[in-house]
Amino acid sequence: MAQDNLSLVLHAKEDLRLENRPIPEPGPNEVLLQMHSVGICGSDVHYWQNGRIGDFVLKKPMVLGHEASGRVAKVGSEVKHLKVGDRVAIEPGVPREMDEFFKTGRYNLSPTIFFCATPPDDGNLCRYYTHSANFCYKLPDNVTFEEGALIEPLSVGIHACRRAGVTLGSTVFVCGAGPIGLVCLLAAKAMGASQVVISDLSEERLLMAKDLGADFLLTVRRGDGAQQLAKSVEEMLGAQPHITIECTGVESCIQTAIYATRSGGVVVLVGLGSELATVPLINAAVREVDIRGVFRYCNTWPMAIAMLASGKVNVKPLVTHRFPLEQAVQAFETTRQGLGIKVMLKCDKNDQNP
Repeated sequence: MAQDNLSLVLHAKEDLRLENRPIPEPGPNEVLLQMHSVGICGSDVHYWQNGRIGDFVLKKPMVLGHEASGRVAKVGSEVKHLKVGDRVAIEPGVPREMDEFFKTGRYNLSPTIFFCATPPDDGNLCRYYTHSANFCYKLPDNVTFEEGALIEPLSVGIHACRRAGVTLGSTVFVCGAGPIGLVCLLAAKAMGASQVVISDLSEERLLMAKDLGADFLLTVRRGDGAQQLAKSVEEMLGAQPHITIECTGVESCIQTAIYATRSGGVVVLVGLGSELATVPLINAAVREVDIRGVFRYCNTWPMAIAMLASGKVNVKPLVTHRFPLEQAVQAFETTRQGLGIKVMLKCDKNDQNP
C-alpha cells in the first residue's frame, strides 16, 4: 500500500492546508478505506471561513469532508459483512454509546455522536480513512462512487421529507434551490409528491431544479415581502401547499414558509441561520401549522441506495465541478464563490472517474 495519505486539514479560521498524515490502522469493528469521491458541503466552507458553526468550535487541526465514498482496503478482525475491494458509501454520524436516542432509532440526536468533520472529529478528505464498518454501506455495481458520496446530502432530503410526512399526492413548497433544496425536491418527488414549487434568487439554480423535476419555479428578489411570496406559491399551485421545506435558514424565508403552508400543514426547518428569528408564530398556532426541526438524518442510507440503484432518483446532474485532491484549496474557493451546484474532490490518484 502507498505511504501517501494526503489530507486536507483546517488548522484555524481561513488556514487550510494539504499535508501528509500517517495511514491509520482499522480497529476490530472498523474498515480502512481508500477514499475515492468526497463532496464539498456548505458546512465545510463555513468552518474554513469562520472556524466554527454555532457551538461547534475548531480548537485543534481537523480533516474536513463528510460526503464520501471509497473502497475497502483493510478490514478489522470483527468485521463480517465487508471485504477488501468492496465499494462503500460512508454514513458520517456514528453513535458512540447506546443511549436512549440510539435505542429509539433517533441516533442522530445523541449528544455524544461521532460526526465526520465536526470538531473535534476528523473528516475523510484524505487518501486513507478508517470508519465504523456498521456505518459503511455496500454500493451496487450500477451506483457510482460519486452517487455514493451524494447519498449524504440526499439523506438530508429523505429525512426532511420523512419528518414532513411527504406522501402520495402531497403538494410541497421548497425554499431555496441550493444543493439541499435540490435533494429535498428529488426526495419529495420520489416519495410521491404530486407538485413541487421551488424558490430561489438564482435563475441558474432554478433551471437546474426544473431539469430535476420541479413543477413550478418562483424567482425571489431581495426585498420581496413574505406574505406576497406566500401568495405567489398559492397562485401557482391553485391552493396552499400541504408541506413547506425551508432550506435557507434566512429569517424572511422562514416567515414565507409559515404564511405559505395550508392550515393543518407542516413546515420543516432544514436550513440553519441565526440563533434567533422573528417569525409569525401566532399565525402558525391558530392555523395548527406544525413547525418541525431537522438535524442531519438517521436510517436513510439503505433507502437512498435503493432509490439510486432503481433509477427512481438521479443525483448525477448535481455534480458540476471535479478537482483532484491536490487542488482541494482551489475546489473550496470554487464552492465559496457559489459556482455550480456540487464540487466533488477525487482522492484516488489512479481513478478520477465518477
